[in-house]
Amino acid sequence: MAPRGLAAHRIRAAYDEVADTYADALVGTAAEQPGELAMIERFARHAGRGAAVLDAGCGAGRMLPVLAGLGLEPRGIDLSPRMIARARADHPGFGTRVGDLTALPYPAGAFDGYFAWYSIVHVADSALPAVLAEAARVLRPGGTALVAFQAGTGTREVGAAFRARGHAVELHRRHRSAAEVAAALKRAGFAGTARFEREPVRGTVAETEAQAVVLARLTGPRAVSAPDSPRASQ
Repeated sequence: MAPRGLAAHRIRAAYDEVADTYADALVGTAAEQPGELAMIERFARHAGRGAAVLDAGCGAGRMLPVLAGLGLEPRGIDLSPRMIARARADHPGFGTRVGDLTALPYPAGAFDGYFAWYSIVHVADSALPAVLAEAARVLRPGGTALVAFQAGTGTREVGAAFRARGHAVELHRRHRSAAEVAAALKRAGFAGTARFEREPVRGTVAETEAQAVVLARLTGPRAVSAPDSPRASQ
C-alpha cells in the first residue's frame, strides 16, 4: 500500500488500528457502482478464466471472492497484518500474506493479472514508479493490470470517519487523474486498454470524490522512472 520506511510504518499502524471497523463497514461490492463492476468484469475477460491474479493491497479481502466468482484464481497481499488477519478469517479459502507493494515477495512472471483496487491512494508520487515496476515484474508477458483510485489532484486527510468511531488515526490520500495514472503505467511498460471516470454518487452512497479506473496490458520494458513533477503525499 505504501513505500517502505516511515510512511509505510504510519499507514500500517493506522490500518492495523481500524481493521475491524473497516472490514465490518465495507463488505462485498456495496460501495461499487455499475461502471466499476463493468471494469472488473473486463479485467477478468482480459486475464482469462483460471488466471492467477494478485489482489495488491487486498485489505480485509472483500474483493477476493468477487474475482473468484469471475473465474479467476486470486491471492492477496496487504501491508497491514491485522487486515490480513481479517482476510484470513472472513475469506479463508484464499491465500493471503503481509507484504509491501514496492517489494513484492513473488518471483517474476508469477501472475496473469494485477488488481490494485484503491491501493495506490496512499502511495507517494516518488514511490509510484517502484510500485508499478513491481507490478510489471510479477506479471507474465501480456499480463493485465487494473488500478482504481479517487480521481483529482492533491492530497486529502481522510481519517475523520475513523476518528469519529474512536480510532486515533491520521490517513492521507493522494488523488490523481486517469491520464496521470495511465502515463505512469506506460512508463512501467504497460499500454492503456481502457479508462473509466465518474463523478461522485449523491444520495445513498457516501461519496465526495470522483472515481477512476484504468485497465492496462504489459507490453514493454520494465523500468522505474522518476515522476514528472513530484508532490508529497504523506
